[in-house]
Amino acid sequence: MRRHIQWALALILMTQPIADANAWTWWWNRSKTEKDAACVTAKREFRGVWLQTVFQERYMKKNTEQNKAYLTRLVTQLKEDGFNAIIFQVRPEGDAFYQSEMEPWSRFLTGKTGKAPAEMWDPMAFIIDLCHRNHIEFHAWINPYRMGASKGRKTEHPLYGEHPEWFVQYGGRWYLNPGRPESRAYIRAIVNDIVSRYDIDAIHMDDYFYPYPENGEKFNDEAEFRMYAPQMNFDVNNPASLGNFRRRNVDILIKYIHQDIQKRKPWVKFGISPFGIYRNRTSWEEGSATNGLQCYDDLYADVLRWAQSGWIDYVMPQLYWEIGHKQADYTTLVLWWNDHIPVACQLIVGISIERSLDKGPDGKPALDLRSSHTHLMNKLNLCRSLDQVDGECFWYGYQVEDNAWHVADFLREGVYETPTFTPAFTAVSDVHPEKVKKADAHVSDEGVLLSWNKVESTTQVTYCVYKFRKGEKEKTDDLSHLLCQTAEPRTKDANVSDGKKYTYVVTAIDRYGNESAGTKIKVKIKKSK
Repeated sequence: MRRHIQWALALILMTQPIADANAWTWWWNRSKTEKDAACVTAKREFRGVWLQTVFQERYMKKNTEQNKAYLTRLVTQLKEDGFNAIIFQVRPEGDAFYQSEMEPWSRFLTGKTGKAPAEMWDPMAFIIDLCHRNHIEFHAWINPYRMGASKGRKTEHPLYGEHPEWFVQYGGRWYLNPGRPESRAYIRAIVNDIVSRYDIDAIHMDDYFYPYPENGEKFNDEAEFRMYAPQMNFDVNNPASLGNFRRRNVDILIKYIHQDIQKRKPWVKFGISPFGIYRNRTSWEEGSATNGLQCYDDLYADVLRWAQSGWIDYVMPQLYWEIGHKQADYTTLVLWWNDHIPVACQLIVGISIERSLDKGPDGKPALDLRSSHTHLMNKLNLCRSLDQVDGECFWYGYQVEDNAWHVADFLREGVYETPTFTPAFTAVSDVHPEKVKKADAHVSDEGVLLSWNKVESTTQVTYCVYKFRKGEKEKTDDLSHLLCQTAEPRTKDANVSDGKKYTYVVTAIDRYGNESAGTKIKVKIKKSK
């Protein structure tokens, strides 16, 4: 029944002109104000932003202390805006926004490739600490093959001097050749280094596998194809073999990176953010009703296979197009991904802020999402109506920081007003932590001091404290009653009133997102004499 409703509503959405969108909203979100129409939230929903460092000057223009102050403000603001995950680009072009013995410091951090910060620090370690203190997931975003993002720029990576045969130039940019086993081994070593040394929540890769096609230029991997394709049982004389060979190369990398992560830290997720079209229906009968570049045929990334084989833990397709786009309609693509990604793999929708603005009668974008936001609301509501979609991620995060089109105001005061947790990582573990024991409360003039015993777990745990007043239902299925989340087995509530009764419920959450049953603490505040 729900599937029929979803398709009926999607049909309405695809046929309704966006210019007239303020005249309608999703029928089940009937509420007091138009703003509330997108505010129905579950306890768990991924709310992320991409923070790219490639071609960013903001970091290189600041010294270490200024960067620390800037990042502190940025992470704090994103927390206040309702986000629970940050995808930060730590390896934009075979370089590092972290201390590495394998790769040079990024020019986008210090202005010159290989140049260390004048005042030494580790940006990734610093941001991870900021995120975790704010209970935000940190996803370490790396670009696996790209070794030079600027066209015509000579690669400055030390590895090129040692092994130039591992590199290939295409479109004036440098890449590790995906056809060489040495390239895969090197990228795996990079990932293992990050996972083993940093307390990250995920490794994230975006859409740069084999490079985007450039003006009919041929990618130079003929030698690798002739050498390695026969070992993979591909017939080098079959025209289809080259594409299959390229896909197999990327398949191997993805499969073994996932295995490497699971062996080291099984709670660390591995996620991919592919180009939004897997295959068009003209290329494959099960493809989407779209007409654009395809990640399977053009980038040689068989994302659907990775998801179905359990080689990735989440997929975050970049669905940046508008509702009603002629070649790549947002609604068509969300429904396609929802129907094809298995339950064990989390599906998160990538949304472009700039391409989610309403258009006025003059055809120009509305400049204030606080007063005109139906296009964006409809995108969010479609995601929330589908069983398989676990949340969204916004491109790009600095627009949230800048409050472009008042997007931060819109999210903070409405759509993201009630906080959420990221979806639990139950595909790897669904075992809940032990219940909190020996919980107690001490009332003083400063408020209520709550304490409990630490919970033993195979992973690090944090604690959630929910607060209920007399007469309120003691349910923890949303976070509207969340008093705090803390890593320590204690907290204080100073916001209490004389003569009132309160019930606190304390739970433990592990690194997989599994939450224990609640332990109740009942408190009555004495009346002042």
